[in-house]
Amino acid sequence: MRVFMTGASGWIGSASARSLIGAGHDVVGLARSDDAATAVEALGGDVVRGSLDDLDLLRDQAARCDGVVHMAFRHDVAFSGDFVAAAASDLGAIEAFGEALGGTGRPLVIASGTLGLAPGTVGTERDLPERGSHPRAANAYVALDLATRGVRSVVIRFAPTVHGEGDHGFVATLVDIARESKVSGYLGDGSNRWPAVHRSDAADLVHRAVEQAPPGSVLHATAETGIETRAIAEAIGRQLDLPVVSIDAERAEHFRFLAGPFGMDAPASSDVTRELLDWRPAGPGLIEDIDAGRYTSG
Repeated sequence: MRVFMTGASGWIGSASARSLIGAGHDVVGLARSDDAATAVEALGGDVVRGSLDDLDLLRDQAARCDGVVHMAFRHDVAFSGDFVAAAASDLGAIEAFGEALGGTGRPLVIASGTLGLAPGTVGTERDLPERGSHPRAANAYVALDLATRGVRSVVIRFAPTVHGEGDHGFVATLVDIARESKVSGYLGDGSNRWPAVHRSDAADLVHRAVEQAPPGSVLHATAETGIETRAIAEAIGRQLDLPVVSIDAERAEHFRFLAGPFGMDAPASSDVTRELLDWRPAGPGLIEDIDAGRYTSG
């Protein structure tokens, strides 16, 4: 297959591109910058220069390929405070891909997340949030609706932590906070749970989704259903030789932008995904990665 991919130079996207290329598929990666283009070429992919706002380009590339993997999101815009604009750009891309792939039966795989899916309970692939609950949830519905228009549309909800060597996400931020504050903290009693998945397993799921997932599938990239945040803090404390302490809600700003998500109880299973695609996560767990020094060495 020839697969057009947005976000092919990103954390999950680059691993997914490598997995697809390793299986004999051709990947065409969208690149906004010279650095992104170089990264895609280093993976063995072809490069198309442009951005998510180049809707004609997206339609054209989707029409030329055997499937699309949409991993990119305008995080630069979202983190600047305009999440609505970032979500609108994401929606425009999904709609453009839908127009190009309509009636072809070709795959369109998009990225979403499990965080906030079913607070306090174990979220499953069958849980569907209200369409208006969050802009990205609404966008996922648009993608799933394309299944009725002859698109093999698939939504992969990724765990909030996709970990591994080189991860600069949530856990790396927690490590930075611990180093700066001289304590490794967790909110409240630390019993709230975070799902996680190793980067290699996330990439394998994207690969399987492109090849096998039926239209209208919702998949969960969660190898570990829910790790107590206290256990995460304890692992960071062991590595940095720092005291592990509870941070009460009144001091939640200790965790910077993670104050909200790190306090959520958001376990999510992947039982349906494993059965549907014979997905068998084999990478190390999050605590194992932290204990191995992958977030604290250097």
